[in-house]
Amino acid sequence: MVAMPGLMLLDTPSLYYRAFYGIPESMTAPDGMPVNAVRGVIDMIAMLVRRHSPTELVACMDADWRPAFRVAAIPTYKTHRLVEGGAEETPDTLAPQVPVIERVLDAVGIALVGVPGYEADDVMGTFTTRASGQVDVVTGDRDLFQLVDDSRPVRILYTARGVKNLQLVDEAAVTEKYGVPGRSYADFATLRGDPSDGLPGVPGVGDKTAAALITRFGSLEALLRALDGGEGGGDLTAGQRARLSAARDYLRVAPEVVRVARDVPLPEADIALPVKPRDPEALAALSERYGLSGPLERLTSAL
Repeated sequence: MVAMPGLMLLDTPSLYYRAFYGIPESMTAPDGMPVNAVRGVIDMIAMLVRRHSPTELVACMDADWRPAFRVAAIPTYKTHRLVEGGAEETPDTLAPQVPVIERVLDAVGIALVGVPGYEADDVMGTFTTRASGQVDVVTGDRDLFQLVDDSRPVRILYTARGVKNLQLVDEAAVTEKYGVPGRSYADFATLRGDPSDGLPGVPGVGDKTAAALITRFGSLEALLRALDGGEGGGDLTAGQRARLSAARDYLRVAPEVVRVARDVPLPEADIALPVKPRDPEALAALSERYGLSGPLERLTSAL
């Protein structure tokens, strides 16, 4: 994998969940509080900086993990993660670590950006759209494959196998895996659905059929025009026509849910990669309080 200095966007929730489940909870602060996610995120960022040398770095956050505009479109969106009171189900020993991660990154000087009413995905989509050069998006969420664009270039550094074994996802990788170019991934995902996000998809349409339909018609919009009697409508089989027609209400609203927003009102932020901690005293206090000297030494050395 060739390192190409530019903007690196971190899907921070994806990283801290991966760290939490990948590192034993026996990794604790002096007072016994688990800090496995905190230590894991710090070490992940150190490794990413060392290997890829970004010039800009943003830790993107979920200010709203279940935005109202997506729930209004599809009420089942992420309902399986809801707990009483409308909060997101989060492991009891992870929840207290998230504010610590935020405080550590702030003291280091890494920009944390979350925008009310939007998910981290939308923040990354907007940064990607506004960027003028190379962008690397670090995530374990395949929904973000829709951002891949060789012409800019925008790449996904996919963490499914861990940060030590990142998979580079570009247009060729998306096409090889799913049979569609990256720019068509959102349309493909809309047809296929995603039970993990409460998106039903079109019943009877799996990966192969979704890819074939998007390849044949070029986009979901063109497919729906064909369904309504437009050009290419004769290319649909009777079964495909029946399934798509039955799912028409879903297909009308789903794209707004599946596609990341690219026009989020981002706050002003200094996204330059820091070369030294922004607040050394605060960082030293956090290091002592949570027993983070090793990971923080590795991170500051990488910076």
